[in-house]
Amino acid sequence: MTSRHITKTSTAGSAALSISESLLIALNDLNVFDDKETRAVLVDAAATHSHAAAIASPNSEEHLAVAALIQRIIDGKNSVRKF
Repeated sequence: MTSRHITKTSTAGSAALSISESLLIALNDLNVFDDKETRAVLVDAAATHSHAAAIASPNSEEHLAVAALIQRIIDGKNSVRKF
């Protein structure tokens, strides 16, 4: 894998995270999702990646890293807001 491919992948992932987090915050601010529902979306996303890693996916390490990052967001350590 070239560094250019890694950079594109990393940039796309960062953009997706930023957009998703902004959408969740907006939905929460507009009372479409309460804090419990917002947290449930994040917990479900983390569980999906943990499960993908557990079933011997070729990208297990990446799935585990994504699950850990989402857990940090849930814990309030990597977000503008704690859910």
